Amino acid sequence: MARALVTGGAGFIGSHIVDRLLADGHAVCVVDNLSTGLAANIPKAATFKQLDICDAKPLHDAFTSFKPDVVFHLAAQMDVRRSVLEPDFDARVNVLGALSVLRSAVAAGTRRLVYASTGGAIYGNPTQLPVTESYPPEPVSEYGASKLAFEHYLSVYGNRGEIEFVSLRFPNVFGPRQRPDGEAGVIAIFTGLMLRGEQPKIFGDGKKTRDYLYVSDIVEANVRAMGGPAGVIANLGWGREVTDLEVFQTVAAATGFKNPAVYAPARSGEVQRTCLDAGLAKQTWGWVPTVTLKQGVEKVVAHVQNARRVDA
Repeated sequence: MARALVTGGAGFIGSHIVDRLLADGHAVCVVDNLSTGLAANIPKAATFKQLDICDAKPLHDAFTSFKPDVVFHLAAQMDVRRSVLEPDFDARVNVLGALSVLRSAVAAGTRRLVYASTGGAIYGNPTQLPVTESYPPEPVSEYGASKLAFEHYLSVYGNRGEIEFVSLRFPNVFGPRQRPDGEAGVIAIFTGLMLRGEQPKIFGDGKKTRDYLYVSDIVEANVRAMGGPAGVIANLGWGREVTDLEVFQTVAAATGFKNPAVYAPARSGEVQRTCLDAGLAKQTWGWVPTVTLKQGVEKVVAHVQNARRVDA
């Protein structure tokens, strides 16, 4: 069994990874500043360090105290639009903060770092879909640029033999515990509004596409990335474009929402079409997605309904 440290472990994806690691018998330390994560997401069985990855000294001390064998780095500034408005903040968290995580891991003798990168933002507006890892990175946002920059730092440290790394380029991930803010949270947003009988809005003409992956499939990929080859940069996803209108229709069917779609002006700076070829992840770890969009949306709706019944 390994000693695993998860940055951003109180957040949506990170907390699901923590649950899985504990279920598999690993010792887990969660590092999170709770700026977007929730303390309620952290199991009692996990060690919890409430600190910011940008605070280098406390972070270093947490790493050297816990001595993780593997680090899952999920803490990040994830809002594409905020990265455009506040590029300095985005770089401070996603480059300098991430670099502090990397240096702390090296100092603690960590064997491997598994990095939550982005497939949607790094490739920009690809002309070939589904996009493979060989496609040249052409980010169109500061967020994409900062996530790509840290991949280069990982390569430098990996090439020097200081640490093993795996970079997983995520698509749009959805599932229980997702906060209903940010572009990637559209399923959470639509679910909440529709269950309250309120009208969601689709920004643009409904034809913008993303590749959606249910959170348990992301967790499985991260767990598998603890072993196998190092230095791998791999996409995750179905390799299938899903339009905003299809998301609306899928959530509407699961919630019983009857109103037609309503549209609002498109937001500038967003990638218009993307989906990711995950053939390398399959080849490397035997990973394939298993939960379809319809199945995942139904799970999210059931989770929200159950939570409301408990609160009531």
